[in-house]
Amino acid sequence: MLVRIKEMLEQVEHLTANSAEDIEALRIKYLSKKGEITALMNDFRNVPAEQKKEVGIKINELKQRAMEIINDLKQSVAQTDTEEADIDITRTAYPIQLGTRHPLTIVKNEIIDIFSRLGFSLAEGPEVEDDWHVFSSMNFAEDHPARDMQDTFFVEAHPDIILRTHTSSVQARVMERQQPPIRVICPGRVYRNEAISARAHCFFHQVEGLYVDKEVSFTDLMQVLLLFAKEMFGEDTKIRMRPSYFPFTEPSAEMDVSCTLCKGKGCNMCKGSGWLEILGCGMVHPNVLELNGIDPTKYKGYAFGMGIERIANLKYQVKDLRLFSENDERFLKEFEAAN
Repeated sequence: MLVRIKEMLEQVEHLTANSAEDIEALRIKYLSKKGEITALMNDFRNVPAEQKKEVGIKINELKQRAMEIINDLKQSVAQTDTEEADIDITRTAYPIQLGTRHPLTIVKNEIIDIFSRLGFSLAEGPEVEDDWHVFSSMNFAEDHPARDMQDTFFVEAHPDIILRTHTSSVQARVMERQQPPIRVICPGRVYRNEAISARAHCFFHQVEGLYVDKEVSFTDLMQVLLLFAKEMFGEDTKIRMRPSYFPFTEPSAEMDVSCTLCKGKGCNMCKGSGWLEILGCGMVHPNVLELNGIDPTKYKGYAFGMGIERIANLKYQVKDLRLFSENDERFLKEFEAAN
């Protein structure tokens, strides 16, 4: 019996396998109910009494060693299979499709780049804001419609905490901690309580700009925005200003650019007018400067704000705002060349 155990141990020590099927065959041969080691254990009853202790120890050592080697073979074959699966020589040279920037990110980065070259620095702030920075510091009256639940998302447990409706709150935070000269652009996501449709969404993205210094004029504002329009839409782009009203600027205006599709001749996109509205702007209201700790008798400023979706619509002629947030890969792949 001891000789048989020694011979079988030598066999077990030299076991090899190239596949899971080979390993299973070895397990059946040695460790199954009808396996060779099991047969040895069945013959144990025929061993003389004086040898039972030694033989029993040797059989258990043989069985334990066989189990260890078969388990090691399992791990080795599994690792080899994984490595071979990772190297598939039939694949193309570039099997993984690279991601692309979102169209809104492309447009936002382009806007930031243009204004950065005009001397504006980047400023950001929280999306969950307080009433002061969103409304009060921007000269909104207590009964202004923008404060209404139909337009603003309020945090129910804290009525003074809201989701910002514009990135003007970032301008307020900059002004309260920094004295002029100030020249910043403030990109970010904003929220308004509106029904989602092809032309509106409950969240969208803005870029607002602020310049405060001595001797700042509306002419400065127009020149900066004209340069921006030409950089964004082409050298032949024209702009026009229309009087408007915003609580935080006086005078206020809305700016149009000549239609990017028909070049001002009139088409369906511009409804035959030859012009497309892209942003609101104006001279910073003296009350806003004073509320944010800046002396309006010494300093003046201008501000402007535009929707990134609006610029992307005009630049890429996207007619449905919902496409920007639906993660449709077919839509996103159209912008690979713009990255």
